[in-house]
Amino acid sequence: MGRDVPAIIVSQYDRRRYRDKVRRCLDVFARMLQDARFKEAPQQVGIEVEFYLVDAAGHACVRAGQVLAAIGHPDWAPELGGFNLEVSLAPRPLADDALAGLERTLADTLAYGDARARDAGVQLAMIGILPTLRESDTTAAAMAPNPRFQLLNEQMCAARGDEMEIAIEGPERLITYLDTIMAEAACTSVQLHLQVSPESFGNYWNAAQALAGIQVALGANSPFLFGKELWRETRIPLFQQAIDTRPEELQVQGVRPRVWFGERWITSVFDLFEENLRYFPALLPLMSGDDPVADLANGSTPELAELSLHNGTVYRWNRPVYAVDDGEPHLRVENRVLPAGPTVIDIIANVAFYYGLVHMIAEAERPIWTQMSFAAARDNLMEAARRGIDASIYWPGLGEVPVAELTLRRLLPLAREGLRRWQVDDAHAERMLAVIEGRCLTGRTGATWQTETVHRLQGHYGLDRAGALQEMTQRYLALMHAGDPVHTWPVG
Repeated sequence: MGRDVPAIIVSQYDRRRYRDKVRRCLDVFARMLQDARFKEAPQQVGIEVEFYLVDAAGHACVRAGQVLAAIGHPDWAPELGGFNLEVSLAPRPLADDALAGLERTLADTLAYGDARARDAGVQLAMIGILPTLRESDTTAAAMAPNPRFQLLNEQMCAARGDEMEIAIEGPERLITYLDTIMAEAACTSVQLHLQVSPESFGNYWNAAQALAGIQVALGANSPFLFGKELWRETRIPLFQQAIDTRPEELQVQGVRPRVWFGERWITSVFDLFEENLRYFPALLPLMSGDDPVADLANGSTPELAELSLHNGTVYRWNRPVYAVDDGEPHLRVENRVLPAGPTVIDIIANVAFYYGLVHMIAEAERPIWTQMSFAAARDNLMEAARRGIDASIYWPGLGEVPVAELTLRRLLPLAREGLRRWQVDDAHAERMLAVIEGRCLTGRTGATWQTETVHRLQGHYGLDRAGALQEMTQRYLALMHAGDPVHTWPVG
């Protein structure tokens, strides 16, 4: 969840002061790492889930403020779009019956939020991109009335200097131009947080980067945008383009985009924060009254507010997070590649697979990032976003291999062992990993179910594209609430 900001006009003086303050924060952060200011603590995990609000016809509905007021709980927050909400589940150790607890908590949270949404005349939808979303839904009028989002939009559009181009080519082709960053609101995701020590951060971030393509291939759930069938996980290119602050000239020069996979394996979390400051100008140059140098000197824990705010405007697919809880600092890897949905059990299966596998990869004696190039990991992500579960990706020792085959032969056993090392209950782990196995054996993800259903509705029943998307969305919502994993959903 982003930090709220007041309505403000940003001057050049503000930017210079802010840049200086972020540099001081970075210096203090380096000292905290050097002086071992981070205490040993049990690893914890946390989940954030984003939702669409849809009306009875399955179209996006701008009613977030009304629904949030009805929910009345601090775990729920607004997002960029007035048709989006986000909820955070409380962090917890990943052990014993944690997976079952996460499943119950998310199911109860979804049920409660949906009931309050229905009181306001809408319902919640967990899906990467709403298939019925229209370009007319992504105008400035649909932006949430939050000063942070308004300022972010103004700063990004000013940096870009012209319209945002959205150009994605898959089975069909989409080219359009938007004058706001609201296309980003089309992308709803699940974010997986993992608290790690400073010493192990580099290993866990590298491992998460290496696994990003596999996660996307197995979890793809965003094949349609503005009525066009595009990539299996269209969220990936859409998010990259929707908030690309570089005009065409800077893109040609190779200036780095703000939605960024990165360009190298790392050895320390400091590398990422330092890159963020070195490569990316401030978008929200807002100053707190804190003095991080004085805080460190008097023994209190610096909030590093400016460093964290700036970090929140660099959209890495695996983002470093610094936070302070009860006066104690900690670090997290925030994994951001997965779309929302299709069901609660699908989400928790993705959770189990990721946490089990990332643990094994990060703690391996021979790190995978010494066996594959960073470019290969980046290419895997893009191939997986294009083709989903039908993708073939590079994996050390195997070369190019179908992702379903890789998962069945190599990765599921690793994930199973990783969950054992987390001391997760075997029966709960097996139930969740069986969902991943089912997707691989059937070749069915949310993306394949959506496209197969639309093709059948058009070819067998004679519906036009708009009608097929609307009917498919209604079926999706019913099956989402029924709760069976997507690989078991019927196409008819």
